[in-house]
Amino acid sequence: MENEGLKLSEKALQDYGLVQKALKGDEKAFARLLSRYKDTIYFMLLKMLNNRSDAEDLTLEAFGKAFKNLHQYSPTYAFSTWLFKIASNNCIDFLRKKKGITVSLENENEQIENSEATRIKSKDLNPEEKLIRKQKAILLHKVVRRLKPHYQTLVELRYFNELSYEEIAKELHLPLGTVKAQLFRARQMLFKLIESTEMNEHH
Repeated sequence: MENEGLKLSEKALQDYGLVQKALKGDEKAFARLLSRYKDTIYFMLLKMLNNRSDAEDLTLEAFGKAFKNLHQYSPTYAFSTWLFKIASNNCIDFLRKKKGITVSLENENEQIENSEATRIKSKDLNPEEKLIRKQKAILLHKVVRRLKPHYQTLVELRYFNELSYEEIAKELHLPLGTVKAQLFRARQMLFKLIESTEMNEHH
């Protein structure tokens, strides 16, 4: 048996099944993983950041980074452990950048690629990584395309292309405050759409 010797719980084995389906392009499986963990990740990040908007932003970032590296996940650890570590590392990076805070994390280098690896620009991606990025876009396309075109653009720049708020403001010739406010609204709509995609068998 493939999972023999791995001490994974029933829930972790179900997650692994969802991960395998998501890698094959099943958007319902990915939506189920999002739905299953987004609240837990959000509240963990809210404790670390004490800011609702940043916690929501970093929740979506964590899922984006997890999906980009999904092909590297192996069930040595539960998917939830792997995901929480990505979210924690990403949050620590955010805190270091914004406030100069140093936070130590046990086993920081274990299993998860360092943040430098997740900041690779698309021009540096190898063919496999390009395929993974394309799969991510296809998986989330069904949800994102239900947003208004302007919000679609913002979401794609922020979570697919991983541009900063400042870079997006420059790209779209918009004031920084406008970009932040519109991305806040886009996130709210995206969370609702993710839930409805996961629950509604017809989408």
